[in-house]
Amino acid sequence: MDDNERLVEGLPPFVFADTKILILGSFPSVKSRAEEFYYMHPQNRFYKVLDRVFNVSLYDASINDKKTILKKLHIGLFDTVKSCYIKGSSDLSIHNYVVNDLRAIIKNTKIKMIITNGKLSEKIFKKNFDDLVYMACFLPSTSPANAQFSLEKLVEIWSNALLND
Repeated sequence: MDDNERLVEGLPPFVFADTKILILGSFPSVKSRAEEFYYMHPQNRFYKVLDRVFNVSLYDASINDKKTILKKLHIGLFDTVKSCYIKGSSDLSIHNYVVNDLRAIIKNTKIKMIITNGKLSEKIFKKNFDDLVYMACFLPSTSPANAQFSLEKLVEIWSNALLND
């Protein structure tokens, strides 16, 4: 462990009893932890993708407006990792992690689909929740670090998953 690495707690779940789709990241960025809400790094394409998929205006919305729109869409947000050692916002540095209790979340909601946002979320999900894989769809990350996918390609892939359930 180096000096810039520390044990960090993630964010609480953003879910409701009527949540139908749960989108799981790996662990919130420094910016998201500071703002106390998911996908708040301005270069993350998450809200741009959802804007185009659902024809809404999440990207420029306030956090309260984001919450209102997501709730109307029956979309919940959470992470596979509850706490971990991490350097900055780098998924590659995550280790000694503890997973969130996703089974309890699912049990108390109407979730019928789980989307993992990125490879690390997918890997941790498959390793720890093999009994829930039947509900899951593994999608490419909206992170700016995932330069392999253009915004247009992400919109296409995410649309196919979210609109064709």
